[in-house]
Amino acid sequence: MIAFRRFEKSFGAQRAVDGITLEVHAGETLALLGPNGSGKTTTLKAAAGLIRPTSGEVLLGVPGRPAHLAEARQVVSFLPQRVAFPDTLTAREVIEFYRALRGTAASRVDDALRFASLNGASNRAVGTYSGGMTQRLGLAVAVLPDSRVLLLDEPTAALDPAGLAAFYAMAERSARDGRTLLFTSHQLGDAERLADRFAILVNGRLAAVLSQRELRDRLAARGVMRVRLATRRDLALAQVRHVAPSASCSDEELMVPGPPGLRPAVLEAIREAGAEIVGLTAEEGRLDALYRDLVEAAP
Repeated sequence: MIAFRRFEKSFGAQRAVDGITLEVHAGETLALLGPNGSGKTTTLKAAAGLIRPTSGEVLLGVPGRPAHLAEARQVVSFLPQRVAFPDTLTAREVIEFYRALRGTAASRVDDALRFASLNGASNRAVGTYSGGMTQRLGLAVAVLPDSRVLLLDEPTAALDPAGLAAFYAMAERSARDGRTLLFTSHQLGDAERLADRFAILVNGRLAAVLSQRELRDRLAARGVMRVRLATRRDLALAQVRHVAPSASCSDEELMVPGPPGLRPAVLEAIREAGAEIVGLTAEEGRLDALYRDLVEAAP
C-alpha cells in the first residue's frame, strides 16, 4: 500500500532521509520509531504527498502511484505532529468543514464528535481547548473519512488516559477493517501494543525492521534468570555453563541470560550439581533497552 524505494530527502545541505527502502502492506499497522531528528516526520509527510523526494520514489495505493499525485492522496488521512485549527471555530464547525472537503456523509459529523469526546465542548471555540482536546479533535478529523490509509504523526501526544483508550480502540478497529496504518511515536508501549511491524530510523537511515514475532524473540533472548544459591555456587555455575555458556555468578547469585525455554534445563543443571536454591527471579527483556541498543549500534 505504501512503498519507499531508495527514498532520499534533503533540505539544502541537510539530508533528512538517506535512501530508505521499506514497504507497508495493505491492512498492516507499522510503527516508525527513532530519536528526534531521525527523519520520521519527513518520511510520513512524503507518504502523505506533502513533500517530494529529492531522489528515489514514494508510491501509494494499489496500483502504486507517486504519493504526491491527487488520485493517490485520495486514499489517505494524515494527522500532523502539531495540530492547529482556527481559534474562533467550534469543534463542530471544524469537523463540518473537513467533512465537506472530503465529501463524507453528514452523519459522520456526530460520529466524529463522539469519538473526540470533548466533554460537552464541541460548540466551544477551539482556541479555548487544552492541548489534549486539540489532539483528540485532530484525530477525529483524521478518521472522519473511510480512508484506506491512516498516516499519524505522534498521535498519542498530549492524550489523557481516556483519549489513549479511544485511540487504541480506533486503531484496533481500523486494523480489523483492513485499513493500513503508519504512525510515528516516542511511546514504545503504543508501538508494542498496536504494530504488526516496527521500523527504526536513525540519522535518516533504517536501523532495523522487526515483526512482532521477531521482536518477541529478541526480547525473550534478552531475559535473565537470577538464582540465589546457599551452597556449591562454583560447582553449580560450571554445570549450568554446559547449557548456558554466558551464565555468571556474583556473590550468592547465579545470573543466566537467555529465553524462558532455557530455564528448565538450567534448574536441572543446578539440581545435578547438588546446590541449594534459596531464591529465584526472572526478568523479561525490555523493549526500551532493545530500542536503545539498536539506536546506539546504528552507523
